[in-house]
Amino acid sequence: MKEKRRIVIKVGTHVITNNDDRIVHPILKNLVSQIAQLYENDIITVLVSSGSVIAGKEIIGECNITEKSTRRQVYSAVGQPRMMRHYYTLFRDWGLRCAQVLATKKDFSPGNHRKNMVNCYEGLLSEGIIPVANEDDTVSLTMSMFSDNDELAGLVAELIHADTLIILTDAEGLYTGHPDDENSILINHVKCDEDVEKYVQKNLKGEAQGRGGMKSKLSIAKKAAAKNITTYIANGKRENVIIDIMEGKKIGTKFTA
Repeated sequence: MKEKRRIVIKVGTHVITNNDDRIVHPILKNLVSQIAQLYENDIITVLVSSGSVIAGKEIIGECNITEKSTRRQVYSAVGQPRMMRHYYTLFRDWGLRCAQVLATKKDFSPGNHRKNMVNCYEGLLSEGIIPVANEDDTVSLTMSMFSDNDELAGLVAELIHADTLIILTDAEGLYTGHPDDENSILINHVKCDEDVEKYVQKNLKGEAQGRGGMKSKLSIAKKAAAKNITTYIANGKRENVIIDIMEGKKIGTKFTA
């Protein structure tokens, strides 16, 4: 198992939903198809997936609960099994098994919590089961919440000693300006000690329904790269984006040590 390559793929809410905040099944299908292809090439994947809140909102509709955090808990509690049903069915169609791994930030703290998390991931991976990770929104308290799933993905990548972290969003990567500005240039390669934060405020596109944004993605990408985890920020709606990245094609923004 240790000789096989390991990657963590994080897919954001805005990648798997349309403009009406509806889950787009063909995008999930394409995502799982690529993970299945990686599996056939002995590349082990952990999927960090957003979308449970939106999936819950699709079922419940407008909620009468006024307290924001409680409303999010309710949406997530309803949406999480719905997301897993999607993934379970899609992975089964490829003859693969998946498992849900929910976590709070304290699960990554040194000690028994972290050891337990390591054992969980290593156990699943040793059995050829694809972990599908997300924050446990239903029980997370403010002090134990991740800033977003970008942070969770970075922590999981470090935990399992991943070779690669791929952060999928609705933009092609980090630009020198707003992505829709014709004068903006996609930055193909960033070293972890480069000062590119000045571009972040201009990269306003993306992740409207999620908590993350380009600032968060840039921070996590640079931290992961500094730990020798090659990281990419790329457009998750681009067909075959994961396979293209793993085949070395110039896709998105690549971060290295």
